[in-house]
Amino acid sequence: MSKEILKLKPQQLWKHFYDLTQIPRPTGQMAEVTKFVIDFGKSLGLDVKQDKTGNVLITKPATKGMEKAPVVILQSHLDMVPQANSNVKHDFAKDPIKTYVDGNTVKAQSTTLGADNGIGVAAIMAVLEDRELQHGKIEALFTVDEEVGMVGAKGLQKGFLSGNILLNLDTEEIGELCVGCAGGIDVNADWKFKNVKTQKGDIAYKITLEGLKGGHSGTEIHLGRANANKLMFHFLKKAVSIHEVRLSSIDGGSLRNAIPREAVAVATLPQKEEKGFLELVRSYEQIFKEEYKAVEIEQNISFRAVKTDLPETLVPEEIQDSLINAVVGCPNGVISMLADFEGIVETSTNLASVKSKPGHIAVQILARSSSESRKAGICSSLESVFALAGAKVSAENGYPGWQPNTQSDTLNMMAKLYEDMYREKARIVVVHAGLECGIILGSAPGLDIVSFGPTILNAHSPGELVETDSVIKFYDYLVKTLENIK
Repeated sequence: MSKEILKLKPQQLWKHFYDLTQIPRPTGQMAEVTKFVIDFGKSLGLDVKQDKTGNVLITKPATKGMEKAPVVILQSHLDMVPQANSNVKHDFAKDPIKTYVDGNTVKAQSTTLGADNGIGVAAIMAVLEDRELQHGKIEALFTVDEEVGMVGAKGLQKGFLSGNILLNLDTEEIGELCVGCAGGIDVNADWKFKNVKTQKGDIAYKITLEGLKGGHSGTEIHLGRANANKLMFHFLKKAVSIHEVRLSSIDGGSLRNAIPREAVAVATLPQKEEKGFLELVRSYEQIFKEEYKAVEIEQNISFRAVKTDLPETLVPEEIQDSLINAVVGCPNGVISMLADFEGIVETSTNLASVKSKPGHIAVQILARSSSESRKAGICSSLESVFALAGAKVSAENGYPGWQPNTQSDTLNMMAKLYEDMYREKARIVVVHAGLECGIILGSAPGLDIVSFGPTILNAHSPGELVETDSVIKFYDYLVKTLENIK
């Protein structure tokens, strides 16, 4: 089924995207995909170089008559978010992505698709090999490990780029020209302890919440989708208080930039509480379905408890209670909205991951904001919540936002071009997702930057899809933009 996409237009773009789907490229595994683009650039006889971080730069000379045009940097990141449904066996370290065409969309079979940012990479590759396109000098920048900490952009060497204009191809709504984005930072909370023995005579249950949509914790945080960690811990708080439940282990969420879709806990309780406990599970499933029926797929939400072997150890009761109270009290979702751009989130948090192993519980939260002061403020709030609960709190992997420049010459040209091509105005936006633009600007000051792309929905989740009509429109617009930068 994967090769169906080779029939789509523009064929060269989809050919390169298909090749990318055959290369495992989760964040942190960049060797094979960087070799792929390096070999591609060399096969075209172009100048190729790689910096110490692993970023690849391929330079294509200007076509005849365009030698005096500004140098344009086309930029996309090579890695993808590895997410799969729990009932699917997919090893992102070695298995290719299985794509299929569904009407006007391309999807993957129960995994993330990698259109974020594979479509951008494929578009740049198509431009590099196009011998008919008229353009100034192009620098194609392929960054590595964007999805966790913007590693490639942060490690970009000063002087690596010589361009004047940067076109970032990582925005996910056709017809939008992005001129700014939020910055972000990871907030981590850790408890270390000695496990205690399970009480004899108790019984154990594995509690599973699944079937939530999840999604991108930046671009989709405003949709109000359920966070599996928050729901699980609301239930646990009630179960502990009325049924003497004790927590043995927890595994909720996965990646910092993905809204958690699933959570699993193993807990014990006295035999006499079993009936009431199971009734509570059933009632909470109905509560979750009712509360989120407007934003989730109600029939997909599953909250169940299945009897399991009694574990040998438990989380100490004081740690358990502190953890539950901290997670229930943790700010999650939209915190504030931008005043200057209607409908755009300014500050948010994503309670991304709560995981335990013997003697250790780790919580990871991604805080985002377009304001550095408000980003610091929400970090302080998170620190207070978890420090009061006895956790060791740290913040790391921070990156700055990209401040809007609505007077950009490139933006004004592109806005007029879009209106001329499609008889409608492009929407000038700031996005709440993290883009590499602000970080790249730090190593290459003075760049004139605009970001755009096709319509990609449900990024960072197995529901990820890209609309094929929007890919045609996006690529045509990219080509015309390059032709008009003179």
